[in-house]
Amino acid sequence: MVLRLALTVALAATVLAGPQAAASEAKPVRAAYASVVLGKSVNGRPIVAWHLGETNKPKVVLIAGMHGNEPAPAAILRTLRDGKSVHGVDLWVVPAYNPDGLARGSRRNAHGVDLNRNYPYHWAPLTGSYYSGPGPASEPETRAMMKFLARVRPDYVLSFHQPLYGVDVAVERPKFARRVARLLGLPATTLDCGGVCHGTMTGWYNHRHPGFALTVEYGWRPSRHLLTKVAPGQVLRVFGAWRGTNLFEPVG
Repeated sequence: MVLRLALTVALAATVLAGPQAAASEAKPVRAAYASVVLGKSVNGRPIVAWHLGETNKPKVVLIAGMHGNEPAPAAILRTLRDGKSVHGVDLWVVPAYNPDGLARGSRRNAHGVDLNRNYPYHWAPLTGSYYSGPGPASEPETRAMMKFLARVRPDYVLSFHQPLYGVDVAVERPKFARRVARLLGLPATTLDCGGVCHGTMTGWYNHRHPGFALTVEYGWRPSRHLLTKVAPGQVLRVFGAWRGTNLFEPVG
């Protein structure tokens, strides 16, 4: 317990100190594990990121629960968080990006804003189910995620949704997108939002940062077996990573 607490505090301090502190880590940490509160939702619920894996490895962020009526893929991230230690990747998981929406089963946050239309890239004043807010980055959830991604600077971001069932391959890195589709057993498709995708997280990240963000869509009712037994390992294989022994057990 003491070791776990000490590591949690150390890694949280690294993230909150910014990218310079992260870059100064001299030694890789095996099976690192920490939680950091990125910010709070409109209704004051914490938005939590969990850090697991190994430092000095490819850095990946997995996000689920952006839309509160798309809760299923979060089980993949919770399984990775709660299961055996992760190796071969420096991994962050955010299972509940829109906690207010998840609590109400609503696509939008407590202000009625679609967080995936609220980012300051190709933002447009949208109404209805896709209400984009009074302005770009108007929502506390959006600002918290932007700040977090700017500090962590992941090489890859996977944003998990449902129910369109596929991986968007009409993107800047189609070879990687097709690899994701193949390893996750999902169709390679085009997710064009019916036109221009205004104010999306992936669009903003790919415009603003050197890493690459990609949307992954599961179907309406993916099975629990798929989400908890199959998909977690599939996601890790995308990045050449794997799950090992339980947290802090000796490996090999």
